[in-house]
Amino acid sequence: MNIEHINNFDLKNFKPEHIRNFSIIAHIDHGKSTLADRLLEMAGTISMRVKAEQFLDKLQVERERGITVKAQTASLLYEYNGTVYLLNLIDTPGHVDFSYEVSRSLYACQGALLLVDAAQGVQAQTMANFYLAFEQDLNIIPVINKIDMANADPERVTREMEKVFDTQKEEVLKISAKTGLGIDSLFPAILERIKAPVGDANKPFKGLLFDSWYDEYRGVVCLIEVVDGMIKKGDRIESAHTGESYEVLDIGLMYPDPRPQPALYTGQVGFLIAGMKTVKEARVGDTFYQVGKPVQALPGFKPAKSMVFAGIYPVDTVDYDHVRDAIEKLTLNDPSVHVEKENSASNNIDIKKMNIFDVFRLETSDHLKKINDLL
Repeated sequence: MNIEHINNFDLKNFKPEHIRNFSIIAHIDHGKSTLADRLLEMAGTISMRVKAEQFLDKLQVERERGITVKAQTASLLYEYNGTVYLLNLIDTPGHVDFSYEVSRSLYACQGALLLVDAAQGVQAQTMANFYLAFEQDLNIIPVINKIDMANADPERVTREMEKVFDTQKEEVLKISAKTGLGIDSLFPAILERIKAPVGDANKPFKGLLFDSWYDEYRGVVCLIEVVDGMIKKGDRIESAHTGESYEVLDIGLMYPDPRPQPALYTGQVGFLIAGMKTVKEARVGDTFYQVGKPVQALPGFKPAKSMVFAGIYPVDTVDYDHVRDAIEKLTLNDPSVHVEKENSASNNIDIKKMNIFDVFRLETSDHLKKINDLL
């Protein structure tokens, strides 16, 4: 179904049993972003005419280095046995340094495609991501990718997956995301083997915030899963974490770019804009509910642990305010960055970041193209 079809469907008609929220988890370079592109193409969410390689990898550093840093979400419409389903693909990083982004994205899923390279086999991050999904009781579909490669050995990798993950041989799907070989088996498997979201449409709105970023024109954009009830533009919502209330200014699906809708309903995943000024207000793992209708908060996530520390200071002390302003803009877009001001002769500003600093530097440059001018 092409991109125009989304406007012909009332999201209210997509009951939870006709929704699947899933992710693709894999070791780095096992073809996760290529598979995501192929699924979007098959469902008509993107077309070959406008298709960009690694469509869900928005940052320049993601495309240049072939890694996914930030989780992205895209909705797909797929017709199966005469019924149209709404599928929400939540793309996740594969690199070991971004396991925090993986874990928080999986909270909005009920299933995952476990992707393994047909030549390399099971790798360290394959196992780490498997256990993240297993701990959250997700339905896991084992998939072997790159079976078109000359050195591919899908039978050996199948045996590896049976041994390591206790999968059954007949459960393993064998595909090539690059050529499209075997891809047609994925959508039926997703619909038949991944459970539908469990929620109550008759209960008050309860939403899980699983990611956010800062848009210079619209403020903070939140990605949410509607756990119970529904939420529409104009509603007033409250954060269970901060107690702050906001008006819903815009809401809709990522298809794969933001496409506004009148409302989101139980089990659906989409974006929400509520006039937040910084991502510090949008704490990942927070629970949103309608003002005056409090609900029991969802469990939430463990906070990210800082792994890299850096001290930043200006060459000339008169530029200190410019450095401070630039760092504040930087933190608008990444809640895993923690900044502490130190009083010392060198006027250092400490940055603590959970990701590898080289990628973080490039990610920052991608978000803040003018940061060098400020520095």
